[in-house]
Amino acid sequence: MHLPDGIAPVEFALAGYAASGALTALAVSRLNRLPDPRAGIPRAAMLTTVFFAASLVAIPVPPTSVHLMLSGLMGVMLGWFAMPAIMVGLFLQAVLFGHGGVTTLGLNGLIVGLPALLAFGVWRGLGRRWPDVAALVAGSGAVVAALAIFAAIVLGGLPVALDAGAESLAIKAFVLAHLPLVAAEGVIVLALLRVLRRVEPALVPHA
Repeated sequence: MHLPDGIAPVEFALAGYAASGALTALAVSRLNRLPDPRAGIPRAAMLTTVFFAASLVAIPVPPTSVHLMLSGLMGVMLGWFAMPAIMVGLFLQAVLFGHGGVTTLGLNGLIVGLPALLAFGVWRGLGRRWPDVAALVAGSGAVVAALAIFAAIVLGGLPVALDAGAESLAIKAFVLAHLPLVAAEGVIVLALLRVLRRVEPALVPHA
């Protein structure tokens, strides 16, 4: 669900950088309030590596292809660390493999990073009382939120000359192809947290 270079208008790209920059600055300011902000760096580095690698593996789902996003997992496991970790992962993907784009890095950060922060909010709000429900909602809901942001950006940036109806139909097909991913990412977050609660409870993020 990465936007490549050239697909979004310049004003959208600039707005994406501004929005992602603001979210990253907010995340860093919250991290700086922690007693030991550096304590979460090893976990963030490990999950950034997982995010970087998993997002590069595309699975054909006609008429498009899908890949794991893991934004819900990043949000639940990293909290405020998720936003800078995602931006680092997206930057490396764009520069090293051309996955996504440099001009659209801000927009892609918004597509993946904002749902991660929403997943973090879901986990903090529901995780203490209903951890399984919170895990499912965080994982699946992050994909739904990313799809909504992606569709809004693409449809909003359409040139007037293009057939909006055909493009809207293409977006709907794209969203339908990602529905299995909605369920899969919820299950991934649920399964991981269940395993951690059983084998290493200290690694389960506090709700």
